[in-house]
Amino acid sequence: MTNKRGQITIFIIIGIIIVGLAIVIYLVFPQIKTKIGLSSKNPSSFMQACMEDSIKETVKTISSNGGSINPKNYVLYNNNKIEYLCYTNEYYKTCVVQRPLLKRHIEEEIEKEIKDEAKNCLDKLKENYESRGYNVNIKDGNIDVELLPEIIAVNFNNSVVLTKDPSEKYDLLRISVKNNLYELISIANSIIQWEASYGDAETTTYMNYYHDLKVEKKKQSDGTTIYILTNRNTGDKFQFASRSLAWPPGYGAEGVA
Repeated sequence: MTNKRGQITIFIIIGIIIVGLAIVIYLVFPQIKTKIGLSSKNPSSFMQACMEDSIKETVKTISSNGGSINPKNYVLYNNNKIEYLCYTNEYYKTCVVQRPLLKRHIEEEIEKEIKDEAKNCLDKLKENYESRGYNVNIKDGNIDVELLPEIIAVNFNNSVVLTKDPSEKYDLLRISVKNNLYELISIANSIIQWEASYGDAETTTYMNYYHDLKVEKKKQSDGTTIYILTNRNTGDKFQFASRSLAWPPGYGAEGVA
């Protein structure tokens, strides 16, 4: 009986060790492979690992600034430059939409900002595959960024030819980053239209309809309104400014001092 109990104890210990090793391999090995560039034979996977952090940081900056890397017409709020997406410098008048093609503008801003990092990653891709015995030929191509529901898709239109019996050709490298910016700027566009038409927007309506959406509305003394849109589930955020139907200092909405 004692021998049997000892054998059972040994089997249990061995089982625990095997499970522990399996967990360590599952958690650590993919990261090791990514760091040394062997996570996948497909170049798109290499670009995903190389570019994802840079894209996320770029999107975060653009979302905090109201849609631009370097806003030109902006208001300072918490030491952050927030772009006016609807603006008038006059009193008693509704604002004029500043970015009628907001989605495309943001896509172009992302494209410009990640261009240098994309070149660096393509150079690293070439070095990585050459170190594994491939002959690599990469042709120049432009970057296309597209905001889609729940993701940001990035296409690198670079033709990549890997030669190592047999040869492989990739005409398009595609990666994607999870983000709700598409949904948030759709709400922003709707609010901007209300600001341009009526000088204000009722934010509770959006939150009643979209339960995962939080809309904050910060009125400023100069007639500016800061809108902060947040996805409650993911934490993704987009904020922008509007100045519409502003009143002179000392006057209320009725125009009376």
